[in-house]
Amino acid sequence: MLEKMYLLGFAEGGWGTALLGAAAVTLFLSVLGFLLGAVFGALGASGGLSSRRIPRSLASAYGTIFRGVPDLLTIYLFYYGGSVALTAIARGFGSEDFVGLPSLATGILAMGIISGAYQAEVYRGAYLAVEPGQFDAAKALALSRMQMLRFVIIPQLLRHAIPGLSNVWQLVLKDSALISVIGLVELMRQAQVAAGSTREPFLFYLAAASLYFVIAGITGQVFRVAEDRASRGLAHR
Repeated sequence: MLEKMYLLGFAEGGWGTALLGAAAVTLFLSVLGFLLGAVFGALGASGGLSSRRIPRSLASAYGTIFRGVPDLLTIYLFYYGGSVALTAIARGFGSEDFVGLPSLATGILAMGIISGAYQAEVYRGAYLAVEPGQFDAAKALALSRMQMLRFVIIPQLLRHAIPGLSNVWQLVLKDSALISVIGLVELMRQAQVAAGSTREPFLFYLAAASLYFVIAGITGQVFRVAEDRASRGLAHR
């Protein structure tokens, strides 16, 4: 295999540039999917913690559906279901062509909704982990609701949530490989193309695994630094 390493280079005939570009697409997709998931997760956690029945039921249904349905199937449903809807709308304006959703946008939306279902549970558990006395102390200081959230609740919530969010991030990063099924050329898809073109599948899949490992390692360190900063000033048991 060593004599084939030139295939991973950046000279003519090498796939290094294509692989690094695909890795950048993977990182971009994962980051935006995770951030969008944070929005859905916050909404889901808010509904799950609500004292009203309808928001609780909606949040429960959201989590049950998107944590229970296989991620690949969810991606297919979003892509083909959205494409069918767009095609029907286009036909209403006289077009006979099939209208497909952009792969990147669909991937970001699918990853956001899927990861949001997991993040909702992380945020809900983190909120419940905040000591009730903190709420009483904030009220005793006459803090407004926004001040309470900004200065008391959210900092402590994040302190409890970061470890769980790190796990969700790893899930999003791995699930990004599934977006290749709807035509997006991310790291996994580029490795498949290179493997098929050169007939060196082990080399390119090993290279892809190495790049995933590097991305996971660097981003994992970011979460560890964030966790350390959020826990600054606390006594470690």
